[in-house]
Amino acid sequence: MLDPTVQTLNPLDQAIIDQLQGGFPLLPTAFDHAAAPLGIRGETLITRLDSLLARKVLTRFGPMFQIERMGGAFVLAALAVPEARFAEVANQVNALPEVAHNYQRNHRLNMWFVLATAQPDGIARACARIEADTGLAVQAFPKLREYYVGMRFGVGGHVPVGMLERTLPADASPLALDDDDTALVRACQAGLPRCPRPYQALGDLLGWPESQVIARLQALLDHGVIRRIGAVPNHYAIGYTANGMAVFDIDDAEIDACGQRLGALPQVSHCYQRPRHLPDWPYNLFAMCHGSSHQAVLADVAELRRQLGRACRGHDVLFSTAILKKTGLRI
Repeated sequence: MLDPTVQTLNPLDQAIIDQLQGGFPLLPTAFDHAAAPLGIRGETLITRLDSLLARKVLTRFGPMFQIERMGGAFVLAALAVPEARFAEVANQVNALPEVAHNYQRNHRLNMWFVLATAQPDGIARACARIEADTGLAVQAFPKLREYYVGMRFGVGGHVPVGMLERTLPADASPLALDDDDTALVRACQAGLPRCPRPYQALGDLLGWPESQVIARLQALLDHGVIRRIGAVPNHYAIGYTANGMAVFDIDDAEIDACGQRLGALPQVSHCYQRPRHLPDWPYNLFAMCHGSSHQAVLADVAELRRQLGRACRGHDVLFSTAILKKTGLRI
């Protein structure tokens, strides 16, 4: 579980977090190149990243993968966990490598997690395993349509997190990964080696020349398999202490227009259409908002609700109360 305490950061660490959430160079001496705009040496950058990771200000440093672009699947799912069993069930759910993220939220459905599997049929198996282990029913909310995904956190928690990501190729079909691609993903899915020549270190592990590692990572980036390369902050630690999943009951005839409208707003980091689970869950449009306080997030959600107008028949906001797991993709 990640510590929700906001941490005190010196100006250099703030600059590293603000500037290195994407765009880390695919060059042999990558840390030297990334450090130069900060006015420091590469070894200093590595030392500061080691410290930020050890203090859990960052959860990872390396490539962020889009599993659907490599033929896999990810699904948001939820459980209604009795309070007396919460810690036990969290351990059971978190033990599965398919669970990439897991949050506690203030709702009857109080445990929300993301499943990521290398093959689409792995999702059903993971859900069945969780149900067998916990004795609880999994409610799955697969993505029906993606309207926006992209975020960049600013230290202090006062900067809107929505940001435009790289544009994916017009051909949005998955890229068929060969055995070498899969080996490379597995070698760096937990993060890049933090050493003067990180891609050479990966090459040594895989038995490849450094140039092959760089070329293949560039190809995965170009095809959208990698969304970005850089730092992944623990948003609590840098000031975003409120994480609100805003959910809306939208007239099906207007869902696309509403999703596109919300996805264009700077307050929104993720926006998806997902299925309803009637009668208990009428909501079909999900938007994530982050802020320095519940009040700030509620103000953002009020603006989202205003933008939706009469198409919205009801809404709710589920705030996270704990990050139970945040490891990202594992294949």
